[in-house]
Amino acid sequence: MNFLELKVSFKNSSLLIPEETAKQVLKILSNKYDLAYCLVEKGYFILVVDENADLSTLKELVFNEFKSILSGNFDVNSLKFEEKSIDRNQLVMMQMTKPATSLDVPDAEQPAARSEDAPAAEPVDTSKSVISESEEGSTASDSATTTQSALEDRVAKAKNTKTLNKIRTLVGASEFKSLAEEIALIAPVLAKSGCYDILATRSYLFSIGDGNGLTTYLNLFADLLDELGLFSFDPNTRVIEHKIPSGPAAEVFKGAFNRLSEKANRGRLVCFDISEWMSEYDSVDFRTFLSLLPDYAGKNIIVFRVPFIEKEVVSNLNDVFNDRLSMRQISILPFNNSELIACAKKTIKDYGFTVNEDVWDVFETRIIEEKNDGRFYGVETVNKVVRDMIYLKQLYMAQNNTDDSVIKKEEILGLSATYNNGSSAGLDTLRSMVGMEKIAEKVTEIVTQIEASSRFENLERPCVHMRFVGSPGTGKTTVARVIGQILKEKGILRNGSFFEHQGRSFCGRYVGETAPKTAAMCRDAYGSVLFIDEAYSLFRGEHHSNIDYGREAIDTLISEMENHRRDLVVIMAGYPDEMENLMKANPGLESRMPYIIEFPNYNRDQLVEIFMRMVNSSFTAGEGLEDTVRDYFNKLPDNFLESKEFSNARFVRNLFERTWGKSILRSQMNNLTSVAVEKEDFIAASSSGEFSTFLPKKKTVGFV
Repeated sequence: MNFLELKVSFKNSSLLIPEETAKQVLKILSNKYDLAYCLVEKGYFILVVDENADLSTLKELVFNEFKSILSGNFDVNSLKFEEKSIDRNQLVMMQMTKPATSLDVPDAEQPAARSEDAPAAEPVDTSKSVISESEEGSTASDSATTTQSALEDRVAKAKNTKTLNKIRTLVGASEFKSLAEEIALIAPVLAKSGCYDILATRSYLFSIGDGNGLTTYLNLFADLLDELGLFSFDPNTRVIEHKIPSGPAAEVFKGAFNRLSEKANRGRLVCFDISEWMSEYDSVDFRTFLSLLPDYAGKNIIVFRVPFIEKEVVSNLNDVFNDRLSMRQISILPFNNSELIACAKKTIKDYGFTVNEDVWDVFETRIIEEKNDGRFYGVETVNKVVRDMIYLKQLYMAQNNTDDSVIKKEEILGLSATYNNGSSAGLDTLRSMVGMEKIAEKVTEIVTQIEASSRFENLERPCVHMRFVGSPGTGKTTVARVIGQILKEKGILRNGSFFEHQGRSFCGRYVGETAPKTAAMCRDAYGSVLFIDEAYSLFRGEHHSNIDYGREAIDTLISEMENHRRDLVVIMAGYPDEMENLMKANPGLESRMPYIIEFPNYNRDQLVEIFMRMVNSSFTAGEGLEDTVRDYFNKLPDNFLESKEFSNARFVRNLFERTWGKSILRSQMNNLTSVAVEKEDFIAASSSGEFSTFLPKKKTVGFV
């Protein structure tokens, strides 16, 4: 909605319109027009009306009121009119900068009507009817100073409220903080003018990922509006969150409107999660829903929520909403690693603990583990990990009869299953692994080349992104993790952490979600290794009929790999044929991943060695166990060992876990104090389920 601003002054700049005269004119105008804003300043006044107001009629009315008040023939040419069109945001800024002038003055006396034959009044000398700049005196100045001082005092109080100070301490959320500061600034102006509906009818679009604090922001926003006296909330429930599901429009939007029921839910902040409707925001059904919302705006504060998506997509959504509602969009960036640590520090402090700095190495590794499984929920997950830290700290205190509030690294090592506490060097670990001799040589060659390029300034550092090709269970994930450790030891990567994701994990569910999601996952891995298993799943062919965001994810990955080639190692893994198809379809990807490491299937002797290492690392091996294990693997047919169904070391681990489960059960039943893995346990495990399916069938002897 637009407005018309009209500024009225005298053409003779040395002449000033008296303040009382300006107020009388404006007060009479306010009886005939709905003034959105009026301001009396030194020598002139401003009024704002709806853009549909007839400008010529308005000017004529202003002239007539001047003529009436000044009681004579008033020359219209002595007035200067300056008009311009403004929008609602500009109007709000005017109100925020300078409060509207109060029109509490005595009604202007209307001149008596005279007949046409009555003698005309003498022309008015305008130089005597107005106050010149030199004659104005100090009264108006003192009044303005007092008004300005009072406003500044109210602004100062508004900017020091309890809720606003709490918002200032939030981690991240810069756009939300800016919104809060802006509202605190405008609050005294709205209160003075009484234009509370200006703010109450505004709606908001939050673009924020799961677990990044939406509920916290909504409650703080409601608290701020309440504390500033800008909105009257229901005393029982201030905030309602409602997810609008996909489905028949009449049904799902009926549920949304029930949340806005005037009788039941007036005076609340209602947040609609419209994620499921993002691809249909321009549909007739959704636009019909929007067309009905203005009737509820003002009675409730309306907020919309979508995932964290590209700014352009948020702006497109905002434009659709702006057709019906006055909107403000707020994007909340996902927390980076330092912000997650800042959140953890706040929670730890709230529990009354502090931490040694080396604790954060373990904490970050645990956070990486949480992210790697694809189910990371931001602050919620951070708080869960913090509670685990404190539990381990207190368990350590109970076990060691200590009592202090400082969390130390050695007390919480159990927080992470993959944290490497400097137990062995990366290359030594790699060389000690079964069947990794050639792979260790290849990795050594790559690292040597990277180190050499660092020593010679005229050599450009090579692209270190890699392709791992091979069947499942051949050690690709383990080797990728060790490579991160090696590159950190050599000073090539600053962190050397390991981030593991499935290929399709980079794809969003909605338009505009994939690129920022992929970029955030890459950002997490800066200074570390980003391992993408089943990377070929990002490419589903040129003729895939459904909406597919894999191509967008690949394009974003290529950009990140190029822009952060010195601070990020991307390793893509998968079957040989599928990985080759992925590279052929994406030449830009292939050229940035020059290193290829092939992982062959394990042979039978290596499978036996892997199994026995697992046994000896945790248990005692019974007599004859190794021979029984060897006999089992020798019986597995070649076509099974070479098939995609065979998962190599993963198959061995599953068999080992089934075997020691049998050992534990046998030991418990026989009341044994120690556990040994016997050949009978292995025979029982390997004869059941999937482990016996691929063994040759025994020939039976009998009669038909």
